[in-house]
Amino acid sequence: MPIILQSAFVTNVYFFSQLAGVVEDPFHGLFYTVLMLSACALFSKIWAQGSGSSAENVARHLKEQKMMIPGHRQSSMYKELDRYIPTAAAFGGICLGALTILADLLGAIGSGTGILLAVSIIYQYYEAFERERY
Repeated sequence: MPIILQSAFVTNVYFFSQLAGVVEDPFHGLFYTVLMLSACALFSKIWAQGSGSSAENVARHLKEQKMMIPGHRQSSMYKELDRYIPTAAAFGGICLGALTILADLLGAIGSGTGILLAVSIIYQYYEAFERERY
């Protein structure tokens, strides 16, 4: 129990020291936040295009599976998907960027980016293990 209390105390001290740094230099904190969120949104949109999750690829897959969006023709399916997929990708990137900023601010062991990377790798191994099991 003493090590848990000591760890909580040090974490709180580090958190408030991080907040003091942001209060002393708000431009630096704002610049870091805007840069991180913008870059995450941009790279998420680029990743969606390159990974096969673009509106064009999804429309093609739906057409191959003879699926349609109710109320839309096959030719307008791409336009409809293109309205939502890039926005959803950017929003997902912003959410991950905000999670990373929060983890960095709270002083998580490692960086927020490292934690997200570790969790995604472990989850991929878990999915592969589950597929092999069945």
